[in-house]
Amino acid sequence: MTLTPRSGRSSRSGRSGRDHDRQILRLALPSFGALVAEPLFLLTDTVIVSRLPAPALGALGVASTVLSFLVGMCVFLAYGTTAAVARQIGAGETGRALRQAVDGLWLAAGVGLAIIVIVWPLAPWLVHLIGAEGELARQAVTYLRISLLGVPAMLVVLAGTGVLRGMQDASTPLLVSVGSFALNAVLNVVFVLGLGWGIAGSAWGTVLAQSLAAAVYLVLIFVRHRAPFRPDLAGVRAAGSAGIALIIRTACLQTVLAVSAAVATRMGTDQIEAYTVAIRIWILMAFALDAIAIAGQAITGRALGAGDVAGTRAATWRMVIWGVGSGVLLGLAVLVARPFIPGLFDASPVVAAELLGLLWVVAALQPIAGVVFVLDGVLIGAGDQRYLAWAGVWTTIAYLPAALMVDLWGGGLVTLWLAFGLWMTARLITLATRAYGTAWLVVGS
Repeated sequence: MTLTPRSGRSSRSGRSGRDHDRQILRLALPSFGALVAEPLFLLTDTVIVSRLPAPALGALGVASTVLSFLVGMCVFLAYGTTAAVARQIGAGETGRALRQAVDGLWLAAGVGLAIIVIVWPLAPWLVHLIGAEGELARQAVTYLRISLLGVPAMLVVLAGTGVLRGMQDASTPLLVSVGSFALNAVLNVVFVLGLGWGIAGSAWGTVLAQSLAAAVYLVLIFVRHRAPFRPDLAGVRAAGSAGIALIIRTACLQTVLAVSAAVATRMGTDQIEAYTVAIRIWILMAFALDAIAIAGQAITGRALGAGDVAGTRAATWRMVIWGVGSGVLLGLAVLVARPFIPGLFDASPVVAAELLGLLWVVAALQPIAGVVFVLDGVLIGAGDQRYLAWAGVWTTIAYLPAALMVDLWGGGLVTLWLAFGLWMTARLITLATRAYGTAWLVVGS
């Protein structure tokens, strides 16, 4: 069976292609704004820190790799909550949807506190594991330890975002994201450049901004939606158990990013600086494409909760088309901006040369990424986490030998990113194969 609906332009739910487009846009456009807000303001942080003496920018890259791995491992709090809440909404069970939302928030807070306790003493070892030494390692540890204090808030924001998106509300997360990341940018300017706190100021700005965002989500869910405050311990445990497969899937993604950063770090200071800028741009593009994937989570969960298999098929096909088109446009945007990017980051001639080479590969991978992110979101919305976990394992196994060869044979950054492209192609194959079949189309709440 193919991704296209059997009945031509309309599914059994009565939705035409244009109806699906409107539904996708209603969820994807605000999600796009919310997702792009984060990397845009992270890029702002990078620009501000790049004004500090070396190795501040490299330290930001090393510490951000560790922090992104930790927080990224917990993205199931947003994705799993979106899918679970959307299914209950589709089935008409609003009370159960709110109960699952609260369980997700309590789980997020508990996981965040556990990360602080476990990772704080391990911070020096973690940055050394990536390859940082001397002053680079010292500054990376400073940034990482301060940022850890904001991890519980970051995870509550993830869960709260998932709750509202599962309720088909993507506009409120947009407003919260823009507000918090704008505040983060302002605080970075004040703390880093105004007060002279250095890289520690950048970390404190992020902690304060994320804490305020978490407070806003708690007010929205417990006051506006009148969700019950007390946790259901059985529900919290169930939410944690359901997230294990997504944790494995996410661990595979983060492993690829961490290994890539480690290989780039071993190449030298100029290479890790170029890699830091390139990966920020990649994340910016990825978050933009992920907007359609988030729409896929909410639409797929709600449609399958309501028992609409044909509508799920039709919406999936439309989102794949949107993913390809968006990937092409973003790739062209990278190529247009390419000559100006090194100057934006005050890159040295060596860093600029490395970065300009990388951006060709970043641009070329965008159409593939568009399809990968869409299908990933659709299968998450369908609750097909177990398959995603196994697919993540196999695609990571395909990537690691390629990255190892780049390191052992002295390959450059472009070669490393070509290995990254091999990983993206493997993901495309595994996800498209699954979406082509029917095993993921499970209906009901």
